[in-house]
Parts: sequence; C-alpha cells; structure tokens
Amino acid sequence: MLELRNITKRFGDVLANDHVNIKVKPGTIHSIVGENGAGKSTAMRIAYGFYTPDSGEILVDGEVREIRTPHDAIALGIGMVHQHFMLVEPMTVAENIVLGAEPGTTAALDLNKAASEIRALSDEFKLAVDPHATIETLSVGQQQRVELLKALYRHARILILDEPTAVLTPQEVEEFFAILRRMREQGKTVVIITHKLSEVLAISDEVTVMRDGRVVGELKTSDTNAAELARLMVGRDVLLRVEKPEAKAGETVLRVQNMVVAVADGTRRVNDVSFEVRAGEIVGVAGVEGNGQTELIESLAGLTAQSRVSGKVDFAGRDITNMSARDRKELGIAHVPEDRHRRGLLLDFDLAENSILGIHYRQPAVTGLGGILLDEKGIERRARQVIKDFDVRPPNPDLPARALSGGNQQKLIIGREFELNPKLLLVSQPTRGVDIGAIEFIHRKLVALRDAGCAVLLVSAELEEVTALADRLLVIYHGQIVGEVDPKQTSNEEIGLLMTGGKKQ
Repeated sequence: MLELRNITKRFGDVLANDHVNIKVKPGTIHSIVGENGAGKSTAMRIAYGFYTPDSGEILVDGEVREIRTPHDAIALGIGMVHQHFMLVEPMTVAENIVLGAEPGTTAALDLNKAASEIRALSDEFKLAVDPHATIETLSVGQQQRVELLKALYRHARILILDEPTAVLTPQEVEEFFAILRRMREQGKTVVIITHKLSEVLAISDEVTVMRDGRVVGELKTSDTNAAELARLMVGRDVLLRVEKPEAKAGETVLRVQNMVVAVADGTRRVNDVSFEVRAGEIVGVAGVEGNGQTELIESLAGLTAQSRVSGKVDFAGRDITNMSARDRKELGIAHVPEDRHRRGLLLDFDLAENSILGIHYRQPAVTGLGGILLDEKGIERRARQVIKDFDVRPPNPDLPARALSGGNQQKLIIGREFELNPKLLLVSQPTRGVDIGAIEFIHRKLVALRDAGCAVLLVSAELEEVTALADRLLVIYHGQIVGEVDPKQTSNEEIGLLMTGGKKQ
C-alpha cells in the first residue's frame, strides 16, 4: 500500500533518515517505533509531503509517486494526524474539518452539507463527534477524533498517526483502539508512530523499529515481545519495570489543608483537598485528566495568576499559602510542569539560557556588584553539567530548545530542576511523549532523588507509571481526593473505579 525505498534526509549536519526502507501492507495496522530522534516522524512526514527527501522513492499502490506537498499526499489518499493537533479552537468541528476543502462555492459555503457528511462519517466509524461543537469545548480525546475525521473527510485510505495516545487517558486509549480496529475492518491502512510498546503489541499487525535514522528491525507483532523491541530501539537491554527499595519516609515536608482553587468563573477545580508529603517518599496523584491535577500542582508551585486559592499550604513548618513562585523556589521547591512548551521552556532560547530559567537572577547565572550582569561562563558550565548528567542530546548548549526532540526537551527541564537539589519536587507527566530509554532514565533519577531525602509529589496520566513509582497513591476525582491507597496492594481496576467516581476509599 505504501513503501519508502532508500529514503535519505538531512537537516544541516543531522542525518535524520539514512537509506530508510519501510513497507506497509494494505488493510493492516503498522507500528513504527524508536527512541526520540530515531527518524520515525521524519520518515512519515516525507510520506505525507511535509518534507521532501534528499534521495529515495515513495511508492503508493506499488507505483512510484511524486509527493512534494501534503496536497499531493491527500490526492493519493494519504492522511496524517500530527502529535500536536492542528485545530482552530474558536471554530466548530465542521469548520475545522472543511478548512482547505470547503464545500459549495466561493460566494456560498455549504456548511450544512459538510455537517451531514461529517455526521455520517462519525456514525460509520462510531466516533461520536458533534459537527456543530466548538473545538475549545471538546476534550483532548474528542479533538483527536476530529483530526481523524478531517483525514477521512478527504477520503484517506492510509492514515498516519504520530504519537496518537500521548495525551489520552487509559479509557480513551481503549476507545481509540476500537476505532482503529473498525477502520482496519473497513479496509483502511493505519500507520502508528509510537514508543509505547504495550500499545504496539496490543494494536498492530506488523512493526518497524528505527534507531539513529535507520531501520534496525521489521517484525510481525505476534512474533515479538516488549523486551526484544526495547533492545532493538535502544541497542541494549532495557529495564521495563521500576526497581526501587522501600521508602524511608522522614519528616513531613508539605502539608496541604482544605485547599480550594477556583478559576475565573468561580468553578472549583480543586475542592477542599488535604494531604501530606514526607521527605524520602513519592506520593502519586492518579486521575482522569481534567479533574484538578493541573490546578493543584500549579497552585503549589505558586502559579496562581488565573485562579483564587484558599486553605493553607505549609512547607517545612512555614506557611507559604500566599508566597510567590520565586520565593517558593528559593525555599527549595522545584517544579517540572506538565506542558513543557507552555510552562517549561522558551523554545527560541538556547539550552544554556533555558538551563537557568527560574534562577536567572542569582549565581551561577549572574555576576558583578549586585548581580546585575549575566555570567556567560557560569551559565555555560551549568548547562554543560545538566546536559552531561541528564544525557541531553545533541549535547550542544548553543542549540535552540526547539531543535531538541520532545524527550530531550523533557530531560533538559528535569535536569534543570533536579540540579537545584530541592527539598520538594512537584512533577507532572514526567515522561509524556518520551521514549523508552529516556523513561527508564527519568524513573531512575526520580527514585534517586527520593532516596536522597527529597519529598516528591507526582502526577501522571499513565496509571502504570504512577503505580510503579508511588509509595502512596492519592486518587483525585472532580477536584477532590476520593481515596488513598497502597499501590502495591491495590489493583488497577480498583484504582480505575476510584478515578471515575465509582466509590470513595
């Protein structure tokens, strides 16, 4: 159905694809896996006309095709859903789907006709999307369905999905896989770019493994396993489970009492929450996204400009309820945000500049009388230390942050915060969009920080991750803590029941 033959692509000095050969059979779900920066997204963007190859051929239906733009790809029946959705939030589902393929005439746009076609497609594939809903009112999972509809509306026979489950909850992943299976049954061909091995094994028929811009494995999914795929991806054996000794919890570092966080319209996103985190332990927060986790962590970090906070927050015996984010950082509170682009990095700044965000006003970032001058050498030393200790690639402090893959951007943020030797770490979605080798690395670093006596409050949408790392687990639902469980003694089904408000514990 789709074949890349000897595809080579360079970006400056970086060889992103090195004579890549990939064959995708019709009517199958084909996974392409690899670490961040392995070249898998580049290869598929070439198939979609987003990039043009330096050399090599693209074949569709067994014939060599000239694909120079996405328009060429769409005309051949190829659609692509990107990792970061390309939707206009104030517009409706129907308006987003027809952008660039508007029905009717220039003088009279026939949105009613489009809406009826979209509804028919939605019903056919059981996508349950309202064509008249505005994008900003939809959940992330629903927005992804809109992206699928956008491709189907343009008669895509081949769907390329880039990290399609990166922002979905476990429940949404199951629903999404059911949709993909229905598409396969109806003759569609699906290519999934991912790094989640459990999902590869659950959904795909065949898998291509890439490493350092090359294809290093082509396997039938039924003939392989997670350990073999991880070894091919990383080039070594990878520990697929978190190994950690028993926690040696010490004094209470963070005490939250009756915390309420209300947003501009008065809605309580966090509602009367109380809990403690002690030195030397990881306390996890599990919940379906959108149940107050974001507001909880950002309020504890002092990022409260858009909300009102009441209750009491005590850090190491000191009331910090009304303290600024900078003052909290000075006391020893570090924060790894869930959205690395919006909260964690300045993408056009270089790695050295990003490595001092949050401490840019003090040593080692400044020098001179009163600390008013940037210490360029001190900044570079710190950046090189973070890059070395946290294996940020490429290891060049002069590169802009946007030049890094998502996993390496995450390692830069985590390294920057860990190097502060915090007493309390607030960490959200530490491995979102991160490949398996980096996940193992980040998990080890989190456990090491805990064992060094840091108190860690961890939020993750990955239930497997939060249960593996946490010593105690809080479950949040509609802004309230509805249960505290021992992750070693509690099943995922029981936690899932708490996450959906099934019961309190």
